[in-house]
Amino acid sequence: MKTPKMSVSIIIPNWNGKLLLEKHLSEVAKHSGSATLIIVDDCSTDESVSYIQENFPDIRTIRKDRHEGFASTVNVGVREAKTDIVVLLNTDVEPEKGFLEPLISHFSDPTVFAVGCMDKSIEKGKIVLRGRGIGRWEKGFYIHKRGEVDKTDTAWVSGGSSAFRRTIWNELGGMDTIYNPFYWEDIDLSYRAKKKGYRVLFEPKSVVKHFHEDGKIFQRYSRNMIKETAFRNQFFFIWKHASAYQLFLGTIWIPIRLCTSIIRGDAIMVKGFCRALPFFFPIFLKRLKNYC
Repeated sequence: MKTPKMSVSIIIPNWNGKLLLEKHLSEVAKHSGSATLIIVDDCSTDESVSYIQENFPDIRTIRKDRHEGFASTVNVGVREAKTDIVVLLNTDVEPEKGFLEPLISHFSDPTVFAVGCMDKSIEKGKIVLRGRGIGRWEKGFYIHKRGEVDKTDTAWVSGGSSAFRRTIWNELGGMDTIYNPFYWEDIDLSYRAKKKGYRVLFEPKSVVKHFHEDGKIFQRYSRNMIKETAFRNQFFFIWKHASAYQLFLGTIWIPIRLCTSIIRGDAIMVKGFCRALPFFFPIFLKRLKNYC
């Protein structure tokens, strides 16, 4: 497939990631080609910004005045980008040589919204191949997991290593900031795009290394808080997108799942549900308004 002539920005959200920038930013710059590099700093308290300005003066740095989370930070970067395509890379991600061209080649099809990279995730000393996701509705829950990487269809692309068509991003309203500080915002965005008929793809030839365990989420939050936030955001996703039938099933199976977790002595799902509950009516009111 011939690569279309499109302008590209690479957007990197950063929060107290100076050590990660020291490790990986030079590789990003080396393999970025003619793309514009933009780093959006989510009100860091370390020396991230000064490090970038001193060592990478050609990289555009945008500093937010308050810490919000991933979705809000990425949205700022995309608003500031003026290019056809925006590529999102996390600070713990290092692209391999030639990763951009296979990604961009898919955008010759105007129905393509997003293309995800092959993610070589370094986990406990082993490489796990990620980047392609599969998902299905089951008993009121949206069940998602890692898919095999020998196909190009995917249920979603990762917000940490994917390319997006900026015009469609803007049409969709970007990432939903209700998912701040992290998780499920990329699944939500991909799901909304597919509901509108746009294509979401996986490109195994675009390879990045993902030093997952070095990322700021795992460094700054406890494992229980990460799981709790993931459950909270899963309920947000369910209330936003489940069909009437799946919502009905959820009235039966969600209480069962919550009770089961308590019986097993693991209340993390319950805590996530309790954190989500105050948002139930606002989400449903917004959903009803969109239908009217």
